[in-house]
Amino acid sequence: MRERLGVDESFDMVHLDLVYAGRGMSLFLVDGFVKDDILHYLMKLLSKLDKDQLDPDPLKQLLKTHLPYVELDQEKDLNKAADTVLAGPTALVVEGCDEVIMIDARTYPVRGPAEPDLERVVRGSRDGFVETIVFNTALTRRRIRDRSLRMEYLQIGRRSQTDVCLCYLKDIADPSRVEHLQRVLKEIDTDALPMAEKTIEEYISGQHWNPYPVIRYTERPDTAAAHLYEGHILIIIDGSPSVMITPATFWHHLQHAEEYRQKPLVGAYLRWVRFFAFIASIFILPLYFLFSMYPELLPEALSFIGPSDQGVIPLLLQFLIAEIGIDLLRMAAIHTPSSLGTALGLVAAILIGQVAVDVGLFSREVVLYLSLAAIGTFATPSYEMGLADRISRLCLLIVTGLFGVKGYIIGVSFWLIYLSRMQTFKTPYLWPFLPFSWKPFRDVLIRSPIPLKNRRPAFLHPKDPDR
Repeated sequence: MRERLGVDESFDMVHLDLVYAGRGMSLFLVDGFVKDDILHYLMKLLSKLDKDQLDPDPLKQLLKTHLPYVELDQEKDLNKAADTVLAGPTALVVEGCDEVIMIDARTYPVRGPAEPDLERVVRGSRDGFVETIVFNTALTRRRIRDRSLRMEYLQIGRRSQTDVCLCYLKDIADPSRVEHLQRVLKEIDTDALPMAEKTIEEYISGQHWNPYPVIRYTERPDTAAAHLYEGHILIIIDGSPSVMITPATFWHHLQHAEEYRQKPLVGAYLRWVRFFAFIASIFILPLYFLFSMYPELLPEALSFIGPSDQGVIPLLLQFLIAEIGIDLLRMAAIHTPSSLGTALGLVAAILIGQVAVDVGLFSREVVLYLSLAAIGTFATPSYEMGLADRISRLCLLIVTGLFGVKGYIIGVSFWLIYLSRMQTFKTPYLWPFLPFSWKPFRDVLIRSPIPLKNRRPAFLHPKDPDR
């Protein structure tokens, strides 16, 4: 065990060489991963044992009588025991026992379950998932007191041995989907999961160059619980506050918890505003550029659309430079300390706003429509969907600039065909729009009152479809 754990080479690997009840014993643990008070209590009990109290079977006596602790286990394989110690539990090696006793008295450095930045609500719970898997499973169980809730434990990564939990309601979730995810997760062959959920997504989604997300992420326990009750399956990864929701269609990425924290009519209005923002984020810039190139396409009442001053550089290049500038500002905002955020916003407003227009780099209309597109992107609830929309907008701009009206029509058609052919875990990405199903599509368009949503989504094939 000393050799496997590198006790002499790592200062945080602790080995205690002890003698209790006349037997040699050793404790192996990682400093900082152990609850000291629990370990001190167990050591105090062991120090009071007499020699004959461990006879005739010391392993059984320790597990059943003299180690009064909830989470005890035993392990025959020294390699597995060493891997378990690296995950946090303490290993107790006892002379005369052919198995190692594992004492799971671990604790992890963890932040408080604060409200996630990406999914804030005006009313509702303020707790969010954290980076510790046990805390996240507890936050989920707190909201789901269902006997059929299953938390299946896996370890992925030959070296990292990352803890992963497959979470679902056994009485509701489709067994074939559960078996598929179990098989896919077990088949992941890599040495580590440094990026946690994003690494797993690239293994299980199978669509490496597709910008659109086929898995939804959430950091809210109430959102995760709502999807479990519908029949979705969650993947919780240790080290990440983001829980993966599978499967997730296109429309799942346009929903937000705020819609269900307000009255149905208000929630439906907020959803329609989000749909409008999403559509504007993709199509408003290419459409404006098309009308600027071909003003004869506009009716007389809309003849004011189009730049009055073209600026120094071509219009298409203005849009591309402005798009890259917005992305540079977004990345700068991520890396800027919060105390300097106001200064960054002021610099951005001056450079991309008034100064850029005054020197002729941009026309005023370019700044206006780019701002509308950026607002639509930031209003998209899913961060991954917003990034995919930005790529689609850039491609549509370039195609429109190269081929004009035909390019715009072909670009929009290709975008629609591409999304309609996509699948998320063998489910059509645009369901219930394609293939069309009226009642589910009505629930997508309008935030229906909860008492009227008495059926679970059909595409999940739930074992219990009635709510």
